[in-house]
Amino acid sequence: MRRRAFTLIELLVVIAIIALLSAIIFPVFARAREQAARAGDISAMNDLRSALQLYRVDNGGYPPALLGYVNRYASGPNAGNVIPADQIAGFLFPKRVASVNTFRPSSNRVAPAEITTAVWPAPDARALGTAPILDLNGDGRIDANDDVNGARQAYSAGVQVLTQPRLPAGPSNPVAEYYRISGYDVAEVKATSSVKRVELRYALFWSNFAIGQGAGFGAGSAFDDPRQLGYNDPPENTVITWNSFYRDYEPIGANVVPVKGNKDMVLFLGGAARPFDSRRMYDQAWRVLP
Repeated sequence: MRRRAFTLIELLVVIAIIALLSAIIFPVFARAREQAARAGDISAMNDLRSALQLYRVDNGGYPPALLGYVNRYASGPNAGNVIPADQIAGFLFPKRVASVNTFRPSSNRVAPAEITTAVWPAPDARALGTAPILDLNGDGRIDANDDVNGARQAYSAGVQVLTQPRLPAGPSNPVAEYYRISGYDVAEVKATSSVKRVELRYALFWSNFAIGQGAGFGAGSAFDDPRQLGYNDPPENTVITWNSFYRDYEPIGANVVPVKGNKDMVLFLGGAARPFDSRRMYDQAWRVLP
């Protein structure tokens, strides 16, 4: 009896077809997985917004951090060690947010006890007077007079975040320690192709006047940006936080910057979280408008 088998050419054709189908299907699966993760993150961000509103009703203002600063055991055999995030009593967890995982974006795989310090994101690099966004001086126009130093971000990129940004650094005002699980308080981003940094995402105050730099008012002024959570009644277009875990990057000199495209997600005070252009968030941070 003659046995029939695949020829080499037939086998190569089958392999080529499988490779072609894989090249088509795998990216589709990857996109579907990313979309599901992004949908889950948007839902979590909206839950945080609801919890913040409840906190404000109870306490008359917004908390200095979403999850909270790092807590350590005060006594006993673990004295000085970090209390894991899922065992603390934070500002929103567990009273207003049931699970600590709500604070963790889908791509954040860190353990509850991992901690980090953070730096300020890059400030708006556009020249003063060239990028007004609101009528800050009340003259009925949005022009160069509304784009002054006091309304800009107080600190440049890379400056470490203190527990109380409005006060000078010192023993009573150390560098802030965050739980890495809280990806909406701070977030890891790329600085170069091989170097990452952890940036601030949630802040009560970020402008020069509000933090007490520039002209030294320290408590706001007529030229300050009112879209800051530390003020009594911030407007609905105030940025609460943003999710930057899905960014794509491209090289610019020795550094990398986000590729333009709606890969970030921004949570504004007056509405649901929404996709937002990653480059705009990188360039403007809290100055962006919906």
